[in-house]
Amino acid sequence: MSAASALDPAVATLLSRDPAGLVAAVVQQHDTGEVLMLAWMDDEALHRTLTTGRATYWSRSRGEYWVKGDTSGHRQWVRDVRLDCDGDALLLLVDQEGPACHTGERSCFHRGLPAVQVAGR
Repeated sequence: MSAASALDPAVATLLSRDPAGLVAAVVQQHDTGEVLMLAWMDDEALHRTLTTGRATYWSRSRGEYWVKGDTSGHRQWVRDVRLDCDGDALLLLVDQEGPACHTGERSCFHRGLPAVQVAGR
């Protein structure tokens, strides 16, 4: 991850990062509310996202930045970014081109848990 970031200090002070310097980024289709995926951002990824309008994330497994859609063509055009009340999660409202999930599914949240009965239902 980048040691120095050009993220606006007024934005950076609002973030509550995990020990690795990351915040969770929940990604939602801006017009339907469909939850598409979860990814991770550090200050640099957020800066790149805010300045380019393209969703940029930190890959914990590969140890590098990735711009959603650069290899797949399934781009995310960022419409808005919101911060949760604790500052430890971001909500990206995007215009998703094609599937969001690397499996080819529209959403990464396409699988239900087997035989789960939610209490009170």
